[in-house]
Amino acid sequence: MSEQTPPGGTIRVSDLPEADQEFIRTELRRNTPLHHLLALEIVEIGERHAVLSMPVREEAFNSTANLHGGAIATLIDVAAGTAAARGSNFKRGEQSLVTADLHVRYLGRPNGDVVHARAEVIKVGRQLVIVECRVTDPEDRIVATADFSMMIVPQRQALRPMDGAQPHDPDL
Repeated sequence: MSEQTPPGGTIRVSDLPEADQEFIRTELRRNTPLHHLLALEIVEIGERHAVLSMPVREEAFNSTANLHGGAIATLIDVAAGTAAARGSNFKRGEQSLVTADLHVRYLGRPNGDVVHARAEVIKVGRQLVIVECRVTDPEDRIVATADFSMMIVPQRQALRPMDGAQPHDPDL
């Protein structure tokens, strides 16, 4: 994929060959049943940002048939973690990325059948990566905003080993 990376380092997944799109989709959901359940998708990755999507569907609803705040928070966490992995000095295979803080402001209900989270790295320290994130609907209405911080720590071992999980996989 690096040969196809345009100037500025932004990759739009829909512009990639279908095999690469499927690889990215599979990697995001591999060994993470919640990502699969919520049907999270990477839309775009840049040097310091990431855009992910989540369909507005029953699997992500709460008991009142509205989009669950926890589903939105998960979308934010994965988008911000992806941006932090790309936009920091994180060393895959040597370190783990872990969420240190997540503050979500829920501002409205989405119109449409999908929401997008755009996460942007604001500051990178030696251990802490600060990210801002906005969740919008297809009409570009703000559904939620978030402040997010992620810590870069020595590689962590899994709490419970899973088939196929590798110790060098990031905690996204």
